[in-house]
Amino acid sequence: MRVLITGAAGFLGSHLTDRFLADGHSVIGMDNLITGSMDNIAHLENEPRFEFVRHDVTTFIGVKGELDGVLHFASPASPVDYLELPIQTLKVGSLGTHNALGLARSRDARFLLASTSEVYGDPLVHPQPESYWGNVNPIGPRGVYDEAKRFAEAITMAYHRYHGLDTRIVRIFNTYGPRMRPFDGRVVSNFIVQGLLDRPLTVYGDGRQSRSFCYVTDEVEGIYRMFLGDHVGPVNIGNPVEFTILELAELVLDLLGSDAGIRHLPLPTDDPKVRQPDISRAIEFLGWEPLISLSEGLVTTVDYFKRLHSHGALPVPPVLTNDSEPEEVAG
Repeated sequence: MRVLITGAAGFLGSHLTDRFLADGHSVIGMDNLITGSMDNIAHLENEPRFEFVRHDVTTFIGVKGELDGVLHFASPASPVDYLELPIQTLKVGSLGTHNALGLARSRDARFLLASTSEVYGDPLVHPQPESYWGNVNPIGPRGVYDEAKRFAEAITMAYHRYHGLDTRIVRIFNTYGPRMRPFDGRVVSNFIVQGLLDRPLTVYGDGRQSRSFCYVTDEVEGIYRMFLGDHVGPVNIGNPVEFTILELAELVLDLLGSDAGIRHLPLPTDDPKVRQPDISRAIEFLGWEPLISLSEGLVTTVDYFKRLHSHGALPVPPVLTNDSEPEEVAG
């Protein structure tokens, strides 16, 4: 196959690109590099089946040649990014998705939307099945991401029903692993980098809020099977094993052998109290469930950040006080 992956220079997009190439397919990677990095795809510089195009998908997308699939992963995806880039986030979820769908339709290509567990908001149902419609604050600060993805799901299904486009929707839960950006607002990368720099780990609220962490290779395998499969979705792809933020902090400190400790700050607005996927559909329709435990995945993730640290590639973290506005979000 020949596929287009938008957001291919991002954390998840770059790993997905590797997965397609490993199976012998050809990939056009597209990214405007607002949050992506060429470092994530530098190893593909001499790969003849990979082509990189720097482009903003909120404008018309033109791709020459045959195309079998469009996988739309372009979007700021971490709290720091979408809180700093609210308009861009809304535009890539609306205009970007519309453009990517239009390209898929023009080529009779299968379309896969990377949606998110954020469509469930601060859920009142736990764990979250795909049938749950969510509890989202549309005018809150996180709404720019939540509603962008909810709109993206709606327009994807409209193209499926009205135009007969072959579509897939995956709802991605917290994913971690190598190629995460330091201090990108994701709790795993924040904790590891803070620990490596001997700074207290920032926990918002009492730390009892929960998340479910899926290692990136498991996540990508589920997405890949979703693209190749017959189920339209949406389908949750995530690890159903739930941890509190405090439990994660203790795991990271133990793994690093650090006594940096923990600093508590107030919870950000609309921060979800729980997050855990019901993966019954993924098991039934994809034959997929995660294989890598959090303790296993953290080892390779820590090794990745240690390598960055040894090359002087970790930034100085922000110094927060109890009066500071939270600059990182726990989810």
